[in-house]
Amino acid sequence: MKKRAGVLFAAGATVAGLITAVPPAVSADAGSATAAARTALKWTDCGTKKYPALQCSSVKVPLNHADPHGKQITLALSRVPHTAKTFQGPLLVNPGGPGGSGLSMAGFVATSLPKEVAAQYDVIGFDPRGVGRSEPALNCRPGHFSPVRPDSVPRSEEDERVNLDRAKAFATACATKYGGLLPYMDTVSTARDLDVVRRALGAQQINYFGYSYGTYLGAVYAKLYPQRVRRLVLDSIVDPTGVWYDDNIGQDYAFDARHKAFAAWVAKHNTAYKLGSDPAKVEAKWYKMREALRKNPAGKKVGPGELEDTFLPGGYYNGYWPQLAKAFASYVNAKDAGPLVGEYENFGAIGAAGENSYSIYAAVQCRDAPWERDWGFWHQDNWNVHAKAPFSTWNNAWYNAPCAFWPTQSLNPPNVSNDELPPALMLQATEDAATPYSGGVTLHRMLPGSSLVVEEGGGNHGVTLSENACLDRYLADYLTTGKVPRAKDGGDADAVCTALPDPKPLPAAARASTDTSKGGALHRLIGFRS
Repeated sequence: MKKRAGVLFAAGATVAGLITAVPPAVSADAGSATAAARTALKWTDCGTKKYPALQCSSVKVPLNHADPHGKQITLALSRVPHTAKTFQGPLLVNPGGPGGSGLSMAGFVATSLPKEVAAQYDVIGFDPRGVGRSEPALNCRPGHFSPVRPDSVPRSEEDERVNLDRAKAFATACATKYGGLLPYMDTVSTARDLDVVRRALGAQQINYFGYSYGTYLGAVYAKLYPQRVRRLVLDSIVDPTGVWYDDNIGQDYAFDARHKAFAAWVAKHNTAYKLGSDPAKVEAKWYKMREALRKNPAGKKVGPGELEDTFLPGGYYNGYWPQLAKAFASYVNAKDAGPLVGEYENFGAIGAAGENSYSIYAAVQCRDAPWERDWGFWHQDNWNVHAKAPFSTWNNAWYNAPCAFWPTQSLNPPNVSNDELPPALMLQATEDAATPYSGGVTLHRMLPGSSLVVEEGGGNHGVTLSENACLDRYLADYLTTGKVPRAKDGGDADAVCTALPDPKPLPAAARASTDTSKGGALHRLIGFRS
């Protein structure tokens, strides 16, 4: 088994000093080298009230890129077209996953960037193969997450067998429904899809902006097609040396740490929540609530697994802490489970879109890289981790368990080390749970020309376009000029931004599930387990 990467911390103050080697802006018809590229896309209006400028299209790609004239599948695309005279080409955006739909992401990015920056790009969203409006869209086993699931933490061999049977049933259902597709559900195939999109857009090069898993997809695309990358933004970075088993173990420790940070925040605001001023005792009350829900699920919907699903988003984004704390306090202090059920329906419940997303998540991760097929290995590993990090270890184990029984052979992931790229901009919070900080440092070292901007003390996953003006300035400068900051001391961080302050408790009369912030909008797009 690979060694576990520890969490590293960025040092010091913000440093300046910019490089200036920048590819020139491209013309509107740049790269239209083939008839297929010139004629492939027809855009139609598909604007929404929130994103009225959105346009939609689709493109055919080979299911098997080794057989380009064989079976074709369809990718759904979206676009917010450029409006400025200076056109910097297409900016492909991805919210993560694997399994995240990116169609709305184009609208979010185009409206969240400074207007003068967004106007220079065609912002392109896409549903990757198998996702959302792309065809075919996968849904291996509808109802797999219907409540109330068996407790994620097994208390006996029989408990473990029940969850193992569920994992095997999911893998079997995927094989039965999509046996012809599963060998081609992987990150390398998706990266090759992006180059088909590039050609269809008529572009010699693309600009790329990915969050979470989207950083890995971007790194793989850059490895396959370094000459096709003009600008590359990676926010909340996957450790490419840990895909995917070791990265998931790293998440277990990091999410437990974020759950402890949540308990400490609740304790700090004891006046509002009356759950105690000792973080350890607040955390103990959360686990006592978990045990009570094991015996008597709230609203016949929220058992222990659903409780973990409900509070897991708080590990991605602390903007959710006030509403989660309010539901927690209502259950403990007022014996009122209504708010808890409401937050489960807000955060934890998985509908058809979530079932599609999970099907892709499993299909891609299980195919991408080797997984141990001996369940005894998983059993021992997860009990060892659970002893130190109990918040979500077993929940995460069952989420990934179908990979132990997956019907396709696993690939060997590519080495994404790359010294052929223009300067890439990487952004990472030091306390990120979903993609721990060490992964950002690792990829930074694997891309020698890259620049790493660190949000010191930040614990959120997805840090740009989420109200941190310091980070957003680096992003806007890079997309405008191609310039990146460079450290003068040789440290891991090329620049450091201070994290935003933690949220304040909601007013007593506020609806617990209300969140209209830009950060909330971003994290609804990124999703959870991205």
